[in-house]
Amino acid sequence: MTDKSPRTRGFLQRSMQAMRDGLVLSASDKRHLVLGTIGFALAALLPFVSDGYALSVGISVAMYAVLATSWMLFSGPTNYISLGTAAFFGIGMYVVAGGIDLLPFSALVVIAALVGGVFAAIVGLATLRIAGVYFVIFTLGMAELIRQITVWGQAKMGSQAGLYVLVGMDDSTLYWLLIALAAIVFLVGWWIGRSRLGFALRIIGNDEVVAVHSGINTARAKVVLFVISSVFASITGALVAPRYSYVEPTLAFSPFISFQVVIMALLGGVHRLWGPLVGVIPFTLMWEVINASYPRLSTLLLGVCFLLIVYFIPHGVVGLIESLRGGYRKRGGPLRDLLQNTLRSRKSNNA
Repeated sequence: MTDKSPRTRGFLQRSMQAMRDGLVLSASDKRHLVLGTIGFALAALLPFVSDGYALSVGISVAMYAVLATSWMLFSGPTNYISLGTAAFFGIGMYVVAGGIDLLPFSALVVIAALVGGVFAAIVGLATLRIAGVYFVIFTLGMAELIRQITVWGQAKMGSQAGLYVLVGMDDSTLYWLLIALAAIVFLVGWWIGRSRLGFALRIIGNDEVVAVHSGINTARAKVVLFVISSVFASITGALVAPRYSYVEPTLAFSPFISFQVVIMALLGGVHRLWGPLVGVIPFTLMWEVINASYPRLSTLLLGVCFLLIVYFIPHGVVGLIESLRGGYRKRGGPLRDLLQNTLRSRKSNNA
């Protein structure tokens, strides 16, 4: 067993104390819960105020709030940057599209969650032993592989096009479903942060070698949270499938979804549960303007946004504000941590 550095010992002590206090609601916790409840209640009033363009934008905000927050639940504490959101989002869409003529929509949403969870468990058990840029590349390739398999499967069945999803669901209902799902994601994230699982993941993100020597089953902890994150992405895809009416592989498994989710989460900050929401709202509004005014430059501008965030605000808007207030321990950000960990592992392997 390797010796723990003073920094790691202090981190372990703080995390263990936080876990012991996890069942005790402090005044701050109660205040945050009340403010969160009020915030979601106010957001749910949007369909009564507008049923046009504003509601359409609200649906996009609610959808990406679920995707970015659920992504942060896994990638935030572990520093494993996943680009596989589109894979599970597309799985949810295609479960609904493929079974809408056979089963009720509500049953298909449940099936989408189960299929996404099982697939995430298989992928997690097979790949979460790798880390660094290798995991990033694998998750991106996984989404593209599933898209190609879907295209091949449709061609074999004699259909080169997509599938129609004709469900009698108006925008207001879809918006309320997404808001309810976002509230569930926040509650699950809040519970994980105060649980033994959250305690284990914080240690893994700080130093996975120390986590192993501390007796933590790192593989199981990562797989469990990867499954939770992926299930929410699959449910989101299932819920929004009727909005598109026509589902095809290039839409369901678009890599833009994965990149946008990562950029939104990083823009807001991944070290606070509500951080991704800070990035989702302005980025969604900005992206609406970009798509309307500069549709041919969307890919270029997406890459520029990614680089600006990584280099200028690596710990997000929330981290920047907290650092200015003196309440944030400066870090390099998830992507810089990823590169540093990769270099460290290569040095240890060469040694």
